[in-house]
Formats: sequence, C-alpha cells, structure tokens
Amino acid sequence: MNLSRRGAIAAGAALAFAPLAGHASGGPTPMVTLLHTNDTHSRLDPFENGKLAGQGGIARRASMIRQIRREQPHTLVLDAGDIFQGTPYYNVFGGRAEFETMTAAGYDLATLGNHDFDRGVDGLLEALPAAGFTFVNSNFDIDVPVLRDAVKPYAIREVGGRRIGFFGLGVKFEHLVAAAFHKGVRYREPIAVARQMVERLRRGLACDAVILISHLGYFGFESEPGDIDLATAVPGIDVIVGGHTHTFLDVAHVVTQKDGTQTSIVQVGSSGTHLGRVDLHFGPHSRPAVAYQPFLVTA
Repeated sequence: MNLSRRGAIAAGAALAFAPLAGHASGGPTPMVTLLHTNDTHSRLDPFENGKLAGQGGIARRASMIRQIRREQPHTLVLDAGDIFQGTPYYNVFGGRAEFETMTAAGYDLATLGNHDFDRGVDGLLEALPAAGFTFVNSNFDIDVPVLRDAVKPYAIREVGGRRIGFFGLGVKFEHLVAAAFHKGVRYREPIAVARQMVERLRRGLACDAVILISHLGYFGFESEPGDIDLATAVPGIDVIVGGHTHTFLDVAHVVTQKDGTQTSIVQVGSSGTHLGRVDLHFGPHSRPAVAYQPFLVTA
C-alpha cells in the first residue's frame, strides 16, 4: 500500500502528532483519531481504467487503516452512508459483501444513506447480519422492530479514556427513495433532532467530543438543510463527517459559532478513492482542536 505524494505528506504530518502506542501517563489520551469514508457505492475493487484508474479498493483501504492503527491505537473508523449500489457486487450479493469487507477492515460506526434502501427495508435487513459495526441515525422514526434494534439514535465509544459521542442524520426520502422502499421508516426534520442529541451527548452523557455522521449533504436541497446549515444552526458539534453530495474537501470547512466554538465539516468524495483522517487533540479547553487530512487510496 502506498499513498500519493499529497497523501504521504498529509499522513506524515498527521503521524508526527500521533501519541506513542505506549502512552501511559495514567490520564486520558491527548488525541483520538477518526478515519472516515462516504458514498463508497459498492466499489470494493480499485478502478481499472479512466481518470480514477488504480484508485480505491477495500483491501488497500483496510491496509491503510491497519497502518494508522499501529501508529495510533486510539482510532475509530466511520462511514457516512450510501454503502450500497454502484457495482455488480451489490447486484449479486445484496449488500452482504460490502458489510463483510467493511467489518474485516475494522469499521466501527456508520449511518444510512438513501441508496442503502435500494432493495427496500427487507433487503437492508437481509444484509445487516453481515455488518459487525454499529449504525446510528437520530432522525428516522423506525417502526420496523428488527431495524429499530439495529440502528441506534446515538452511540458512545470510550477511547483512551475519552468519551466520544456519535449520532447520525439521514436525508429526506422524497424524490430519492420510493415510499414502498422505506415503508416503516419516517424522516424527521434534522435540526431540532440535532439540538436534542447535542444536549444529551454533551451535557447529559458528559461526552468529551460530539461527532455527527451525516448523510444530509454538504449543501441542502429544496429547503432541506445540509451540513453547513446544520453546523450554523446547532452549536456543540465538534465534527460533521459528511456524505451524500460526493463532495471532496481538501481542507475542513469550519463554521465558527457566536461563542467562538467551531464545527469542522469533512467529506472525501465517493467510491472509496480517499480515506479521511480527523485528529481530535484534547487539551485544557472544553472542546478538542481538530486537524483533518484526506488520504488518496492507491497502489
């Protein structure tokens, strides 16, 4: 596994700040790392031709994840939805291959995108046993008991003595998913939900950082909010790991609140050609400092 020149520079810079695996001060770790993808769309193999030839592939991504975790054991791996649809792997295996390989690669949490309903709720349920990671979504009211049990409104992970809270938000189904395909799953306006989740995670559950895994899109659509709108309207989110719009961000989009606190928005395009890295640096302040680098996945 090799990184592009840009990716290698970014990786080197990131790893220069990584704590030693043997960090043993007795206190919590000074840094937690989040690796992330979005809109991988069943692209398990590298692209064979075209302008993306040689890029991507779940095996290479898994190697990168292992490499970073060797250097920085306090690492979690996230996906922002639209795991399904785009190659024959989905047509043949119905999502099980995607979930199995992501599990093997070490993913911890994901949210649901609109294309994850392309075989309906029943199709999603058939694939879910292959997923060894947790799904989070806070703005879908789910009346299907098995799916409701599998998709949590939020999750907390204890990493190196730090409590990291996660919640998820999904895009409105209208014009994207036929009613029959999301039967029993109802969309709720995300801004009010996000405020409730931040209050619960940051204050009620004493999380050191609050992370939103979002499939709303970088920009909103047809009066529905996107990640920028949400970051502006809802203080208290440290990082929004985004998806849906296939937006590639070289640098994080930072929204500064009136009180001076900040939310960093990140997204790494589509099809698994990049792996994003977010380092949460904890210090004397109540909110972590955020550093972001995208890695190109290549041979």
